[in-house]
This record gives sequence, structure tokens and C-alpha cells, in this order.
Amino acid sequence: MKIVVLGAGVIGVTTAYHLLRDGHEVTLIDRQPGPGLETSFANGGQVSASHATPWSNPSAPRQFLSWLGRADAPLAIHFGTDPALWRFLFRFLANCRAGPSKANAAMVLRLALYNRGLLADIRAQTGVEFAAEDRGILHLYRSEREMRRAMDAADHLRREGLEIEDLNAAACVALEPALEPRRSTLVGGLFSPGDLSGDAHAFTHGLAQYCADAGVQFELENPITRLAHSGGRITGVMTERGVITAERYVLALGSYSPLMLEPLGIRIPIYPAKGYSATVPIANAKGAPRISVTDDQHKIVIARLGDKLRIAGTAEFDGYNTDLDPRRARAALDAGAALFPDAMDLEGAEFWAGLRPLTPDGVPVIGRTPFSNLILNTGHGTLGWTLACASGRIAADLATDREPEHDISGLGMERF
Repeated sequence: MKIVVLGAGVIGVTTAYHLLRDGHEVTLIDRQPGPGLETSFANGGQVSASHATPWSNPSAPRQFLSWLGRADAPLAIHFGTDPALWRFLFRFLANCRAGPSKANAAMVLRLALYNRGLLADIRAQTGVEFAAEDRGILHLYRSEREMRRAMDAADHLRREGLEIEDLNAAACVALEPALEPRRSTLVGGLFSPGDLSGDAHAFTHGLAQYCADAGVQFELENPITRLAHSGGRITGVMTERGVITAERYVLALGSYSPLMLEPLGIRIPIYPAKGYSATVPIANAKGAPRISVTDDQHKIVIARLGDKLRIAGTAEFDGYNTDLDPRRARAALDAGAALFPDAMDLEGAEFWAGLRPLTPDGVPVIGRTPFSNLILNTGHGTLGWTLACASGRIAADLATDREPEHDISGLGMERF
């Protein structure tokens, strides 16, 4: 079967990989000159089932109010007249209630655990290298209150199948000796040994090369203008270089998915959240972590990527504006440098900003559409790297009329 995948980020490339393995003829289209050059390019680097608790949780409204007006706040909202933002925020608040938030966390966790096995299979089958650190993820806390709140959320995830350990400050330092200079500031942490970290761009690029070598056609530097349709079916992808046709289509355009779907009469509440990262050369290997760390107070993650550290965090609701705000980028870097003060060559930091496609419930949109040959695989927020292999497998199954082995209840657009 001939299948077109729209979008060459980590979601689109993993979808193409699964379709290729199933024996289909695959074409992948992207406006960029290479794979993984937008949201997948310089993200936090964590494959983190332990991050399954969505942003829309009971503590979120209080936190958001406390951040208003702060230039260095983990979240900045540029309120304006954009109706899509206001619709998104109203839906977001509705999902902050305890019941929906726990149900959404469980759904994401199950998908993330499914992803672990599929990622291991892809690594074994392709040999793709991405500076992987299979050492788990350590979440750090500096106050008893935040630690108790995190332990309550972890108890829910533990009951849903996640292996996660409660640690005191001494145990955190024993696990990651680079934390020794900050031992006195820590109350404790949570450790998820089954999680890992690595370079999402390197993974996406390497897997794309594997796919290309095996016959997947890449239409790069070819912006998509619209989807043509007739009689309840997509009839082609209109691009700047002409029309590309197939029997089935999988849309994996991240934050830009709603813009492509709206002319088709499909509205999904995905909104772009701009995230920042700094990639910093390691100056002192002993002072740099090997275990990926999440600093929940500052809402940043730190991952070791070979001889560099990736520090990522903060979010900004400002529509499709991709401009890098130096203050917000620097805030993430400063928070990471404060945690590991002797590790980095700060003068060598490279900053990046990219859009992450958030849904109001924190659950991606994977499923069928009113068009019989169009499948959605989008809306992964900050967890695209965490969920990509599983999402790609499910989308490939749906595109070829196979019953997914993973329960897809609640993942489709019909929930909105």
C-alpha cells in the first residue's frame, strides 16, 4: 500500500519506520531540509514515563497564578485576542480536576510504557545511535510540600505500573554524585530506573537514514499547502512542488496540525507552547550528571548528551511566534548551572526555542478522522520523544486497517 506521512519529526519518522517494516511504500514530506529540525531538534532529551502526569493537574492553576508577571517564570502567557488560546485555556482548566487529571495520567503512562519496549526493539533492529544514557531519571525536590505532592502523584503512577522509588537527599547524592555541592538544598527525590535519556534529533536523523536506505522516499524542503479531498477521502497532498498522492495519509505536523485540518472542517484543540533549551559543553566531567535530572522547582530537565549537557524547560503561550527570548533561554541555563555549578562551559552555550503541540488534557491525538484514509498522530506536547515509537506503531496499524495491540480508547479526536 502507498502511504504518505506528513511531517518528518520524531513522530512522523517513527510512523514511517513502522510502515516500512510492515512492507508498505512510504513517502514522507516536510518543509525543512532534513528530518527532526523543528520540535525534535533540541528538546530536553528525556524518554520519561515518569512525566506522565499532565500539565493540567489540580496544582496547575495555583502555580500559574504565582508565575504571572515574572519574566523568568516557568510559564509565560501572552494574553491577547487569539480565540484559540482562550478556548484551549478553558478546556485546560476543565482537565485540572483530580478525576480527569488522574485518568489522563494513566492513559499517557500506559502509552509511555508501551513505548519502552518498542524503542528497545528499534535500537536492536537498526543500531541507531543517539547518545543514550540508560540510567533512569531522577526528579529533585527542595521543599517538603513539593515532595509530598510529587509522592502523591507518584503513588498513582506506581499503581498504574510505573517503577518509581522515593529517595532522601543522601540517596539522591549517592545515585548521582555530581549533586554533592547541592546536597544541603535538597529534601529528596523520585527515581524512575526504567526511564532513559538521549538526543532526539540524533535518533530521528539516524532512523530517517535507515528508512531512506530501505526505500522510504523523503520529500524535503517541500512545504505542504493543503490537503485535497473529495467524497470523504483525501485525494492528495498539495505541495509547493506539486501534488503527491497515496492510498492512505498520516498527519504528524505537531503544532501546525490544526492549521492543516481546519480547512477540512476538523477542529482539534492543539495549541503551540514555545519551549527553550541550552546545549552546553561539559567543562568538568566529574561535576556533570550521568543520570538525567528533572528539577521540579524550576521546571527544567537536564540530560547528558555525550560531551554536552542539554538543559531544557519553561513554556510560553505566544501563538506561532518562534522568536527566542534571551531572558527566558538564559533562565533555564542559569537554573541548570546553579544545580551543577562546576560542570559547564557557560560561554559555549547554544540556545534554541521550538513549539510543542499541547492538548488541554495532556494526551496526544492518535486516531481516525471523518476522512476514511486520513489518520492523526499529533498533539504530544512535551512528550513526543517519550511516546514516539508507540504512537508511530498505533498510527501505522490504523493506517493499514490493523487492530492495534495497544488500547487506543481515549486517544482519538472524538474525545473533544
